[in-house]
Amino acid sequence: MLLKDKVAVITGAASVRGLGFATAKLYAEQGAKVVIIDLDAEASKQAAASLGEGHLGLAANVSNELQVNAAIEQVLGKYGRIDILVNNAGITQPIKLMDIKRENYDAVLDVSLRGTLLMSQAVIPTMRAQQSGSIVCISSVSAQRGGGIFGGPHYSAAKAGVLGLAKAMARELGPDNVRVNCITPGLIQTDITAGKLSDEMKTAILAGIPLNRLGDAQDIARAALFLGSDLSSYSTGITLDVNGGMLIH
Repeated sequence: MLLKDKVAVITGAASVRGLGFATAKLYAEQGAKVVIIDLDAEASKQAAASLGEGHLGLAANVSNELQVNAAIEQVLGKYGRIDILVNNAGITQPIKLMDIKRENYDAVLDVSLRGTLLMSQAVIPTMRAQQSGSIVCISSVSAQRGGGIFGGPHYSAAKAGVLGLAKAMARELGPDNVRVNCITPGLIQTDITAGKLSDEMKTAILAGIPLNRLGDAQDIARAALFLGSDLSSYSTGITLDVNGGMLIH
C-alpha cells in the first residue's frame, strides 16, 4: 500500500474515462483517502463514492480562487492534512493560430495554468507545515513538441506554462520537503479523443510511436502513483514523459 494514510486531492477527476479518475482509483487502491474536485458537485460525489468509503467529492472551478480555497478548507476540515495534489484539470480546443480569440485564450489558460497555480497555492501552507508533500502537474507532449493532435497553440502554451511553473515551485519548495513534478502524456484514449480519430489518423499517429499503441488512462495513473508516492522521494522538478516514445529527446 504505497499511499496508506495519505490524503490526495485530484482535480478534474469526475469523468470515469479520464486521467484524473483513473489516478483516483489507483490511489484509493493503494490506501489513500481521495478527494475529487470537479465542476459538477453531483458527478464529483458519485465518482468519489464509487471508490469506496471514506473518499470525498467536491465542486470547484479551479480558476476561481474563492472556490478553490473553500474546497481545500473542507478537505482540511475532514481529514486534517493533504499529502498529494494532482493538478489534472484542463481543457483543450482544436483551434488554429489565427482563429484564437481572447475568450479561447482565457478559457484554456485559466483552467490549465491559473488553476494549477491556485490549487498549488491553496495546499502549500499545509504541506509546508507538515514538512512533506507531493504536487503532480499534468502537462502534455504538446508543450514539448509545439502542438498535439487536438489542441491549438494556446493549449500548447498553457501546458508549457505548467512545466515552467512546476519547475519554479520545485525549486522554491524543496527546502520544505515538498516535491513538485510534471507528467507529459502523449496521445491518451479518453473522452477527449473518443470518436475523433479516423482509421487513417490512427495509422499515421501510430507510425510515430515506437511502442505502436495509443496510451490509456492507466498509463498516466501509474506515473502519477510513482510521483505521488515515496517511490520518487528524491525526484523534484522533473518532467516524466509517458508517450510511448512519441517524443524521444
